[in-house]
Amino acid sequence: MEVMTFKRKPLADCVPELVATARGDRPASLVITGGKLVNVISGEILEGMSVAVQGGRIAYVGKDVSHTIGESTQIVDAAGRYIAPGLLDGHCHIESTQLTVTEFARAVLPLGTTGGFFDAHEIANVFGLKGIRLMLDEMRGTPLAAYMQVASCVPSAGPEFETTGASIGPEEVAEAYTWGEDVIALGEVMNFPGVVYGDDKMLGEIQATLRAGRHVDGHFTWPASDWRLPVYAAAGVTGDHECVTAEDVIERVRLGMYAKMRRGSAWHDVAKTITAHTEHGLDTRRMMLVTDDRSSESLRDEGHMDFVVRHAISQGVKPVTAFQMATINTAERFGVARDIGAIIPGSCADIILLDGNLADVNVVMTIAAGVVVAENGIMTAELPAYKYPDEVLASVHLPQMPVAEDFVIHAPVQSGSLSTRVIKVIENHVETAELILQLPVADGRLQVGNGLCKIAVLERHKGTGNKSVGVVEGIGFHEPAAIAMTVAHDSHNVLIIGNDDELMAKAATAVAEAQGGVAVITADSRVLFPLAIAGLMSAEPFEIAAAQSAAISKALYDAGCTLNYAFMTLSLLALAVIPTLRISDKGLVRISPEEGIQLVPLFC
Repeated sequence: MEVMTFKRKPLADCVPELVATARGDRPASLVITGGKLVNVISGEILEGMSVAVQGGRIAYVGKDVSHTIGESTQIVDAAGRYIAPGLLDGHCHIESTQLTVTEFARAVLPLGTTGGFFDAHEIANVFGLKGIRLMLDEMRGTPLAAYMQVASCVPSAGPEFETTGASIGPEEVAEAYTWGEDVIALGEVMNFPGVVYGDDKMLGEIQATLRAGRHVDGHFTWPASDWRLPVYAAAGVTGDHECVTAEDVIERVRLGMYAKMRRGSAWHDVAKTITAHTEHGLDTRRMMLVTDDRSSESLRDEGHMDFVVRHAISQGVKPVTAFQMATINTAERFGVARDIGAIIPGSCADIILLDGNLADVNVVMTIAAGVVVAENGIMTAELPAYKYPDEVLASVHLPQMPVAEDFVIHAPVQSGSLSTRVIKVIENHVETAELILQLPVADGRLQVGNGLCKIAVLERHKGTGNKSVGVVEGIGFHEPAAIAMTVAHDSHNVLIIGNDDELMAKAATAVAEAQGGVAVITADSRVLFPLAIAGLMSAEPFEIAAAQSAAISKALYDAGCTLNYAFMTLSLLALAVIPTLRISDKGLVRISPEEGIQLVPLFC
């Protein structure tokens, strides 16, 4: 395959060539003939339609495009297949796929995803604006219609609650918007209490965004009935993916927000949220389908936006409506419907062909920016390599390697029992529960057994030596085991979970020595998934990364952790802005509607 470069030209620069092609005076570069057009604007399926492309944009759509065909025109016979706009992901963290942007593009283009709106707040928590800029530059070399969002919450909850590798405020947000129009929005504003109660930093970032003519994405996890949701909306937040019930969708839509319905690897929210449409009858024009977080393993085994659209259809959504929720609705939310999201003259030529029933979402060809980039599930275009600087490949800075004693929990009494806060994992959901359990103490040490595990965070950005250790329920290990990871949303310190102090130390050491990654260690096995790029992304091709991700899942399962996509769920246990109880390098963090975000002691 030839290495290709992709540059999307503004519509204004393409008008003469498009008009000449549309009237037949200039041959189209590519023509698709004889397909069933999925018109997401009108909500129709139009038989016997053809599309003429000039360069990277669509010149003509109609029954007959023969007048645009010349000797050099590439002709694609749709032969009764569906012709649909490429799928768009309205909220995605590429880092969560464990892939670089280039490898992510290689993974999703054959599945029909041709663009998206990417929030790089994972790498931003490690390297700040520099990390965002690196990913943006890499995006611009791929075929994707890729738009960057500026991370809004670095750190997510504030330096008093966690330590990150960088910080971003209003000045940094304003600077990022000078990089280009493809820096399109403020990423999910997770510090929603800060917005509601007038935090200067959060309001300043929103104001910088609005003054730059960009959009603000939300993250509101208090109940939909909470009186503070309209307060949040009043700040200019116009989209939110933290919808887990039909009521969450309904209230957001009623307030003029776009409700994003998520089906990630471990977040299964579409089935409940889509009933806002299928049962309550709400108009879908402000509803979007998104992935948020999908691992490389689930990209390989399930798919990307094709999987989410297929899933929505299986929940009773009409196929054309489901496609609208992954194309034109998404483009309209970000104000770029003139360029992407529909097959209409002037739009970017991001087109997919589908075989069989539309509901099957069986993508057999992907055209991005007017170029056939994938056929029958295989890339036909080779993408340019991107090199990250050395400092990004060496981002784990511990003052010393961990030892078993680091994971001992010293109690304020020598013996007896103590009321102890315990994080309860909830499968397929981002939220946790707070338990208060009576745990025994012996020789001044808390005894953690009976199916419970210890959970610890070691600060890894600045070598502070910060450490906290707590207790977690719901992991399921049935033998001595531990997992350590540098993917620990959102501050991405070293997170360790286990039921054996020695193994916890070994797992933490393994990821530190690898300069990032995931390690699962038992008495007789050691599985490592290196994530050398910022401790978040693999330097390997998609296929290898997916296999290594699957190996971690198998190792966890073999040790007794049967959570669906367990790694994805466990990696959020340090996310200090999602209810109810989390852990950071500063200690246990509790989030509640009544008291907001606060540090709480392990012992009650």
